[in-house]
Amino acid sequence: MIADHCEGLENSRHDVCIIGSGPAGLSLALELRRFGLSALVLESGGKRPEQLAQALSGADLADPARHDDMSIAVARRFGGTSNLWGGRCLPFDPVDFRPRLGMPDWPITLSDLTPFLPTACRLASCGEPVFEAPIPGIRADDDAFTFESLERWSGRPRLQVSHADMLASDPGIDIRLHATVVDVLFTEAGAARAVVVVRPSGERMTVPVSRLVLAAGGLETTRLLLSLQRRRPALFGGPDGPLGRHYMGHVIGEIADITFASDALDAAFAFERDREGWYVRRRFVPSPALQAEHGLLNVAFWPVIPRMADAAHRDPLLSLTFLALSFDPVGRALLPEALRLRHVPRSVARWPHLRNVCRNLPGALGAGARVAWQRYGAATRLPGLFVRNSGRRYGLSYHSEQSPWAESRVRLDDRTDAAGLPRLHIDYRVHENDARSIVRSHELLAGWLARTGFGHLEYRQPAERNVEAVMRLFGHGTHQIGTARMADRPGRGVVDRNLRAFDAPNLYVASAAVLPRSGQASPTLTVITLAVRLAHHIAAEKARIEVLQSAA
Repeated sequence: MIADHCEGLENSRHDVCIIGSGPAGLSLALELRRFGLSALVLESGGKRPEQLAQALSGADLADPARHDDMSIAVARRFGGTSNLWGGRCLPFDPVDFRPRLGMPDWPITLSDLTPFLPTACRLASCGEPVFEAPIPGIRADDDAFTFESLERWSGRPRLQVSHADMLASDPGIDIRLHATVVDVLFTEAGAARAVVVVRPSGERMTVPVSRLVLAAGGLETTRLLLSLQRRRPALFGGPDGPLGRHYMGHVIGEIADITFASDALDAAFAFERDREGWYVRRRFVPSPALQAEHGLLNVAFWPVIPRMADAAHRDPLLSLTFLALSFDPVGRALLPEALRLRHVPRSVARWPHLRNVCRNLPGALGAGARVAWQRYGAATRLPGLFVRNSGRRYGLSYHSEQSPWAESRVRLDDRTDAAGLPRLHIDYRVHENDARSIVRSHELLAGWLARTGFGHLEYRQPAERNVEAVMRLFGHGTHQIGTARMADRPGRGVVDRNLRAFDAPNLYVASAAVLPRSGQASPTLTVITLAVRLAHHIAAEKARIEVLQSAA
């Protein structure tokens, strides 16, 4: 059931109350129903974007050049950040769970997540959990890097759409819109007993809970926890504890171009469809042994189209795409805003792109129509635009782990939003050593390409300025990782291995904030996997309690 009112909530009884209807919240609710448990989902926004609801996530950015504005990093509406998600699906790598100097340890292993990955892939609509595949007829004798790693892509990334029928019809899933949670009330023993909900009218109500899961995204979940801590300073490790610290995203960008030596290798890096019709794409990744030998952060590389904004590429389709994205009403409908702004700098002239389009207007319009249908009309959507060229030359995109740094953090501001919750102050930082790791990975990849004869790299700036280039390009905000991390004991983290808060026996956190490391993988699939695992844990715990009660 999906309702835009809060009637009856003050007397409601659900097995689990979930704050947030994003990928974690909806996945958790759907999986709980498989065990016969009921879920109440409280969503701050409505079914569509609303300025007043979105404004509740406004924050103060210490460095706006480093962090995406919250208007494009957070989605306060039904479906949450699945409305912003590009759909890239990857699990974390085995190397991410291995002890590493200067990195926090996971309180779980990869094997603790693996059994839940098939269900997560089903919920994410990305096919089977197969993340490796060779290139037929091509193999490398040098194992420093591999190109057998696959990323999968969600064909239907908005979970509220892909699971619409069950969410609307299942009486055990009670979704209430325009219900902003601003406080959690605790018993004397420290258990969460109720949440305080504010409606757009200003009406407040107290909703009882038996088990509470915060799944409002990395930053908004951390914000609510910080607000609870402000009123109860001993919670979550105290003011000097881990809550709000070690804020990570990913270090991303392009500082080099790659040229492939053969058409076969060139073709292998385009978007492909697996046997079931789901899109996949391969990447270059360094081996765990190479990472250990050189002290590298985990990183992945893949070829991308030439810089779309640079009309020197002379490609009519790329210029047509650039012009469509640069028209704000169209561009915002076609791409998540954070991604669109990376492709369409406002300072770039449009006339050179118009000339490119006019060189082959019928061809550009035909190709554009095909791509538009494949991406926005087909049942399984094309993940993105990748145009092969006769020179086999492309930009080389990197997506690197960010090391946790205590000074990279969020804290509460003195100002409050319209619902009365303190705003966030975001001080997001990256260490120069992360940039050095990325540059070293480029150097090692260049050497591997030369040794294997697969291709070569060319930097876009003098080599001595590579670190500077990485630091200049660095900026994130959509992967909100590490600010309420899981750990083996209090003081090291906010939640335990089962995502339960150390300070509250029935309070859980399901968001990227719990991840101790960022890895190279986008976090959404891992967050969904953790939500599925949490559903199993809650169901098993409830069953144990019922057995004990019946025995007594």
